[in-house]
Amino acid sequence: MAKMKLELPTEVLKDIEFISKNTKNIFGKMTKAGAEVVYKNIVNNVPAGMKQSAELMSCLHITKIYETPSDAGINTKVLFSGYFTNENGVKTPAPLVANIFEYGRSEESKHGGVIKQPFLRKSFNRTQITKAMLEAQKKESRGLLDE
Repeated sequence: MAKMKLELPTEVLKDIEFISKNTKNIFGKMTKAGAEVVYKNIVNNVPAGMKQSAELMSCLHITKIYETPSDAGINTKVLFSGYFTNENGVKTPAPLVANIFEYGRSEESKHGGVIKQPFLRKSFNRTQITKAMLEAQKKESRGLLDE
């Protein structure tokens, strides 16, 4: 029976080992870079009514990098969380207000409510996110995972 012996240069083995050991870190930094792009876009696209409330805007966060237990995915979220005090002095959930601005209300005329002003969907620009993530990948992998 024929045998084959394959030897890889030590440098290549070290590069493969580096990528293997730092995979979660590289993916985490990539998702963080994408989340930062989305965060900036949300801040730029927010309707004027939301921008006026500094308390509401302080509820916009980027989460820590985390791993989902079900599928071991590496994630970073951009979200509105917590409560803020509105102009009437009432504690209001920030995600609810963001949802109302994004999707509107069914009884707008009755309550003088907010008309639909989508800003979240516009903030997810695939090209910008991909570019930021690839730059982070290149930086974190020391150029080893270049296109």
